[in-house]
Amino acid sequence: PERKLQGLVAATITPMTPDGQINLSVIHQYVDYLVNEQNVKNVFVNGTTGEGLSLSIQERKQLAEEWVCQGQNKLDHVIIHVGALSLPESQELARHAAAIGASGIAAIAPSFFKPTNKDELIAFLQKIASEAPAVPFYYYHIPSLTGVKIRVEELLDGIKERIPTFQGVKFSDTDLLDLAQCINKNEREQFAFLYGVDEQLLSALAIGASGAVGSTYNYLGRKTNLMLQAFAKPDLLLARKYQFLTGEFLNFVIKLGFGVAQTKAVMTFVSGIPMGPPRLPLVDASEEFIIKAKAKLENIVWPDGN
Repeated sequence: PERKLQGLVAATITPMTPDGQINLSVIHQYVDYLVNEQNVKNVFVNGTTGEGLSLSIQERKQLAEEWVCQGQNKLDHVIIHVGALSLPESQELARHAAAIGASGIAAIAPSFFKPTNKDELIAFLQKIASEAPAVPFYYYHIPSLTGVKIRVEELLDGIKERIPTFQGVKFSDTDLLDLAQCINKNEREQFAFLYGVDEQLLSALAIGASGAVGSTYNYLGRKTNLMLQAFAKPDLLLARKYQFLTGEFLNFVIKLGFGVAQTKAVMTFVSGIPMGPPRLPLVDASEEFIIKAKAKLENIVWPDGN
């Protein structure tokens, strides 16, 4: 049986050429970097950080194939995000992910015509999940971007009957009460609750999150793994030091304006792998941002001395 998804999951960036085409040629290097340099062996492809909804269906398929192919015998889990505004497109992506051997699929709620209650949302998700009946399915909860504020605690009630492949949630929201209620009420189900707000991960671990999906694990994965180890010991003082330093960096760059374009820039200067520009309407990180962010990251003294 597939190992339960836990620990760190890197929300992958989509590398692009200077003229804005997807750049599949660096995925091989990207996989090796995550595994060898960041000690991260799980990925979440075509999500928010990967500009998934800005890509064509064909591009999303090509990226999914490349990650599954390059991750063979190196990565533990390759989760493909298949959410889209169009149900048939989501279903097509789900079938494709199953066909190429993805370890899981995930979907956000549609964000233009929105479901207004739990039953409408589950009906939509069920139509996607049923196209990949042998593949674990995860709900990707990110209300700040979808505008769908249906509480996950409510959504999970009876979900397994409607979606037999349901395995858990990527929980990208700051509502820790909702997350705590999910974990408290679903302990027997063994669902995976993967937290998606990197600067608050320690708080989520304290209430029982089983892991995390986030963009910072592309370049701060090793440091965050040290935080997870400290928390497991438990050495809360040390775990807090790591969380505070991650937070210090994120607080600094958020004030400068921090989004997908800036994440691409940080990953490029940390890893040396060119991530390229974002796709419009996002615009490239400024030279000023890159200089300041690089200096900030280099000046952080981590507890392990690096």
